[in-house]
Amino acid sequence: MADTKREIERKYESEDSGLPDLTGVAGVAAVLDKGVDHLDATYYDTADQRLAASAITLRRRTGGSDAGWHLKFPVAPGVRDEIRAPLSDTVPRALTGLVRSRVRDTELLPVVRLRSDRDVRHLVDADGRLLAEVSVDAVRADRLTGDGGQAQWTEIEVELADGGDPAFLDKVEKRLRKAGVRPSAAASKLARALAETAPQRKRQSERSSSGKSTSGKNSAGKSSAGKNSAGKSGEKEQKRRERQVGAPAAEAPAAGLVTAGEHVLAYVRAQRDAIVELDPAVRRDVDDSVHGMRVATRRLRSAFRSYGTVLDRAVTDPIGAELKWLAGELGVDRDQEVLTERLTAALDELPRPLLTGPVRTRLRTWSHARRGGSRRRLIAVLDGSRYLELLNTLDALLADPPLRKAASGRPEKVIGRAVRKDFRQLSVLVERALALPPGDERDVVLHESRKRAKRTRYSAEAAVGALGARAADLVRSMKSLQGLLGDHQDSVMTREALRDLARQAHAAGENAFTYGVLYGREERRGPRGGGAARSLAGDHARDRGRDRGRGGALKRAGDLSGRVRLDGHPCQHTKVPRDACRSR
Repeated sequence: MADTKREIERKYESEDSGLPDLTGVAGVAAVLDKGVDHLDATYYDTADQRLAASAITLRRRTGGSDAGWHLKFPVAPGVRDEIRAPLSDTVPRALTGLVRSRVRDTELLPVVRLRSDRDVRHLVDADGRLLAEVSVDAVRADRLTGDGGQAQWTEIEVELADGGDPAFLDKVEKRLRKAGVRPSAAASKLARALAETAPQRKRQSERSSSGKSTSGKNSAGKSSAGKNSAGKSGEKEQKRRERQVGAPAAEAPAAGLVTAGEHVLAYVRAQRDAIVELDPAVRRDVDDSVHGMRVATRRLRSAFRSYGTVLDRAVTDPIGAELKWLAGELGVDRDQEVLTERLTAALDELPRPLLTGPVRTRLRTWSHARRGGSRRRLIAVLDGSRYLELLNTLDALLADPPLRKAASGRPEKVIGRAVRKDFRQLSVLVERALALPPGDERDVVLHESRKRAKRTRYSAEAAVGALGARAADLVRSMKSLQGLLGDHQDSVMTREALRDLARQAHAAGENAFTYGVLYGREERRGPRGGGAARSLAGDHARDRGRDRGRGGALKRAGDLSGRVRLDGHPCQHTKVPRDACRSR
């Protein structure tokens, strides 16, 4: 069984290779000598170093207090999540799965052996509590592939104690700098070993490109070996990764992009990278990771459909079908999570007299049973050949994109036209929904409107780099409209779940009264009760009126879509009132 540890550390080097006196660091009462550990680590990667290209390390190490297999993922500069597994002769399956999105079916090979004599010191406070571990490591590196060589160096490593304040590392660094110790130029021991043991021709190439950032293709493993060999380069790569996975795609930078095709491909590449990089988090069941990967698949599908004048849909439509399949598999787990949260909140709102029978216990049992099955199914999907082939196909598309004539056009014109088209289609759907009486047909059209609002939002996200704040405003407006319409599907799914729970409770001889109460409440506030439609209709009525003081969802979307227009009236082909779509 693998476990995870958050590692916060900094590396340094100095000319004399010694450790300065650290007793003067604020908060340090004593520096304890813990002796010397002899560590022997073998690092694994693909032949083309796909893990190193993503600043990921996988090693088997003996010696010290934590012998075993260690897999490290970058979180932020100087911060990594270390996943550990017991010693074994081969790479544990628990770890190979976590790197599968990078390595695919490629074999993991031993690439570097590092033997270190680690002289360890503990920095403790007045109560004897560990603040940080400081070590002086004498390292010997041997390259295990090709015609690589050997290297030796000494470095100082400072690792924060579990639960410690990262600000303490600043105090230690201040003292080290005063003693002439400087931060290491390498992001990790492995990065330095790969650079210094590379064949001569590669080392010369790396020196000539020192300090330059390369974009590379992480998941395809086509980056140069020296990509992360320098500290600054490694930090830039880590920050890029955080931006793409942790932040909305609309905020991705667009510097240096000239044509419409370049803008669209940058967006597609960011979503491909997000899928690859979220894969390990999904396998580890990290909060919100499934949702993040599902959103990335939807963004890709939307980009392919919205920007069909840029990328040939004869090529992208089959990929979109596979992305839809993946989103559906991811949705099984995510939908269960949303359902459980919604039902739990509904139970919390009920007065105690309306709670009859073991309702909460049954909800937990039902949720765990369904979630356990969906988790097993999802991991099987991520290990399957269909998913890996999808990733390979995305790599191939980015390597040789099926660009159409419009791809070479001005992004303001090509991308702006695509966004306006999505918005026009959304407007038609919303008008149709508002014209229908309450019932199944209106529910279906409202759901379609929600999906179209989502597509318009994603096409606007891809347009932010080209259209700036105008597109960003539209993204926010569409997100608001999407949220308004989103209650429709959530309510439908919740009522289906309540019927299922009621049947199970009845079969077990339990009182099903509470499930009926919850169903009735959900029906009143859901689409059958007209909740979403009433709110949307109210917004639309205000749009048509003369009072523009507050406006509504359609008016805001119309106004913001008008800002994206390039020529003519932006809503001239829609049913949105002209006064609700003022040009700016």
